[in-house]
Amino acid sequence: MLAARALSKRYGEQLALDALELEIAAGEVFCLRGPNGAGKTTTLSLFLGFTTPSSGEAFVGDVCVARDPRAARARIAYVPEQVRLYPHLSGRENLEYFLRLSGSSVPSDLTRILLDAGIPATAVDRRAEGYSKGMRQKVVLALAQARNAQVLLLDEPSSGLDPSAAEELYASVRRQSERGAAVLMVTHDLTSVVSSAHRLGIMRAGKLVHVCAASGLGETAVQALYRQHFAA
Repeated sequence: MLAARALSKRYGEQLALDALELEIAAGEVFCLRGPNGAGKTTTLSLFLGFTTPSSGEAFVGDVCVARDPRAARARIAYVPEQVRLYPHLSGRENLEYFLRLSGSSVPSDLTRILLDAGIPATAVDRRAEGYSKGMRQKVVLALAQARNAQVLLLDEPSSGLDPSAAEELYASVRRQSERGAAVLMVTHDLTSVVSSAHRLGIMRAGKLVHVCAASGLGETAVQALYRQHFAA
């Protein structure tokens, strides 16, 4: 569902991403860890078509992103670190607006979709100006469900969230994978790996240096794996 084939990106003399090979299947949650500058954000940008590869290809399903970025983005829901909604609109109104903007049909059960994403019933018709960061992110997850997005990309989604809000977010992500979405989550949060991921990838200096199954790994084991690649 999501694939990189020898995907590279160079900015001048800097090689930000070096021949990435990656496949994420439908229904799989893949967590990507690494320090700042490791190539994680570049990877997301290439899958979103925000930048073009220097070499190699990124695919969303059978669509090559560089050749048809609009068609690729039509299959993607993207949750950035800071989600911005229209503050004067309610959660339901924001969801309906973004659906219409994307050219998607508007389901009749928007309230249920928002509730399934974790928005409290009391907040569905409340202005988004009072929403927390976690609630704003859940509106985007509701959008992914309403559009039946095949791919979900998340960039540090739990940054700034308290443990309870983070766990609610991960539960929403798991529901997205259970309906068949391929999920790529860039994160520093060990809890997200332990509670949500099927596989873990570690990046260093633009290279994917380690990939393993996340099932059965605790936070201590994940941290130990990470340190192995940054001990030098």
